[in-house]
Amino acid sequence: MMNKLSLASLTLALSLSSLSGVAADLKSGIYELNRGQFKAAMAEFQPLLEEGYAPAQYQVAMMYKNGWGMRKSLQKSYELLSLAADQNYPDAQFELALMYTEGEPVEKNSKKAFELTKKAAEKGLASAQFNLGVMYAEGTGTYRDNRKAVREYEKAAKQNYALAQFNLALMHFEGKGTEKDIIQSYIWNIIASRNGYQPAESSRVLDERKLPVEEIKKAREEADSLYRNLLAQAEIRAKNSQ
Repeated sequence: MMNKLSLASLTLALSLSSLSGVAADLKSGIYELNRGQFKAAMAEFQPLLEEGYAPAQYQVAMMYKNGWGMRKSLQKSYELLSLAADQNYPDAQFELALMYTEGEPVEKNSKKAFELTKKAAEKGLASAQFNLGVMYAEGTGTYRDNRKAVREYEKAAKQNYALAQFNLALMHFEGKGTEKDIIQSYIWNIIASRNGYQPAESSRVLDERKLPVEEIKKAREEADSLYRNLLAQAEIRAKNSQ
């Protein structure tokens, strides 16, 4: 029994060591990519590609898509994204969904785009949650459902995604998929504006004109508190992803 346990422990240790090495190579590749050293980045990614490692497939797919250090090829990007998406890698699923939405290099397929976006959103990708909300709001690739749109906007907004915060404010302002609530619209417009989304500032001014002074003060305090909390959560997510 002791021998079996020792062997199992050794196998686990080797597996964890291997995973640690793969993650380190990926991190090194991303570092080189971010500083424009594309050949060095590819040197780090290539062994991971040969192992079928989804995060590396995604990174190289983006290199092909943007022509970073290589001839631009949407087809090769699509092929690598498909491999990574098949492994349920959310960033790849989302990028693949955009290709089906735009119809390049594949034929437009709104239903396929919706399915891939939904998968990525379910894994917590804020950009996918936002796009899924838009798809529900517009009935793209699925039926129109403003309640579900609001739900997805809320998920992305709570990850401090400015576009979702602005759209969520609009849904509250118009009473679509939720009760009409100018205060909530005002709060989310304040936050989206602080995140640099300029149209939210104009909407914030319109909201403010409809609110009494005492409500404005309370809403600003609530927005301040919520924004600090969103920033703190974003910092935690960033640390956990390292």
